[in-house]
Amino acid sequence: MKKLLGLSFCLLPVALYLGSAAAADGQYPTRPIRGIVVFPPGGPTDVIARIFAQKLTESWGQQVVVDNRVGAGGNIGMGIAANAAADGYTMVFVSSSLMVNPSLYKKIPYDVYKSFQPISVLAASTHVWFTHPKVPVKSIADLIAYAKSNPDKASVATPGVGTVPYLSAYLLALDAKINLVNVPYAGGGPSIAAVLGNQVPFGCQAVPPVTAHIQAGRVRALAITSTKRSEIMPDVPTMAEMGYKGHEAETISAYLVPAGTPAPIVKKLHAETVRIMARPDVRKLIMDLGSEVVANTPQQFTAYIRSEVNRWSKVIKDAKIPTN
Repeated sequence: MKKLLGLSFCLLPVALYLGSAAAADGQYPTRPIRGIVVFPPGGPTDVIARIFAQKLTESWGQQVVVDNRVGAGGNIGMGIAANAAADGYTMVFVSSSLMVNPSLYKKIPYDVYKSFQPISVLAASTHVWFTHPKVPVKSIADLIAYAKSNPDKASVATPGVGTVPYLSAYLLALDAKINLVNVPYAGGGPSIAAVLGNQVPFGCQAVPPVTAHIQAGRVRALAITSTKRSEIMPDVPTMAEMGYKGHEAETISAYLVPAGTPAPIVKKLHAETVRIMARPDVRKLIMDLGSEVVANTPQQFTAYIRSEVNRWSKVIKDAKIPTN
């Protein structure tokens, strides 16, 4: 019996290696995949993650289980993913807070450069400034005038500390020299709800989850942060048109896997990502939400991460945004 037990323990590493090799050699996936979304349901990260997860489930016949792990501007979910097994069965869906948080938080549970293997940016969306219809504001110029006349009432709902809309609100307050109270919520859904309920007069958010509310007249769009006007809302001016150049910004919806995930799995995930995001039905869903399909390579995503970390760290410093 001792000899058998000893043999079993000797064979265990071999079995684990063979199982890992088999998974990396084309049999992957053989079981459900956990898709961690670092924000609550309803926001752009969650919406696009669920579209992608559904199509990947249909394609591979293995369920991609969406698991919303929220808090700390996405840090909680990203920390969980950073410590997960590097076997291809955990992916993490993130927004631009991935690149912002290293400069906004004194301590985060991941290393933006070392903890993950980037797969692809699925889509990118410009932001929209908006307000409740009962608020007497119809443009960014009106918002600034309102803030100067009502310094204690001018507040803006943003989808969380560390999100790009959160930084955009600080940047506008800095450049327009106004007191604009930033009210960060735990995701896009809650921040939009705050404006819909007229609890907060203004909002700054990625376009996708706000589009239907703008089209239905439940909120009024004031400006967008893209370089050109959106085809979905062509009557809404850009921030540059309103006199605020340099306020161009976007929120990405992207996904990564833990660092050390076998290269064949990374290659297979990326190839399937490109195929899914090129599907006409998926492209239409993404475009109808107000986003643009990206589907770039792991190498391009890696370079984008470095560029955006540098960009937003400068904004945080110049605007003297408090760190946590």
